[in-house]
Amino acid sequence: MNTLAKVTLSAALILSIAVPFIAFMIGEKTKGRYKKALAGNIVMFFGVMAIAGVLFFSGNAYAAGETAASGAAGLGYLSAALSVGLACIGGGIAVSAAASAALGAISEDGSILGKSLIFVGLAEGVCLYGLVVAFMILGRL
Repeated sequence: MNTLAKVTLSAALILSIAVPFIAFMIGEKTKGRYKKALAGNIVMFFGVMAIAGVLFFSGNAYAAGETAASGAAGLGYLSAALSVGLACIGGGIAVSAAASAALGAISEDGSILGKSLIFVGLAEGVCLYGLVVAFMILGRL
């Protein structure tokens, strides 16, 4: 990839993060602005990545001598990354719900600390399962 392509891609990625952040800071102060900023960030980031893939990487992979085996390895790495990333997002959502409920329950009755820690630990275990799956995928590549 030439220097112009690298600079263009870097600038586009920076803008995909900066524009939703600026819109979040300047925009209307409501509860829905968090969701709008996150959605804008996701749409712009993946839009930039899709455009970059079409412009800079289409046709060059096979022209450079890439074989089907290395393409399969790339999909393996992508699946390992997705298993860890999605498992951690799900685990974070579960921990946020379980921990806030556990703190409320402990504040009313301190004797249920052990039980509540088990539920929070089970929610964190989801992240570890994603990591184990990623190691299993990487072991097969």
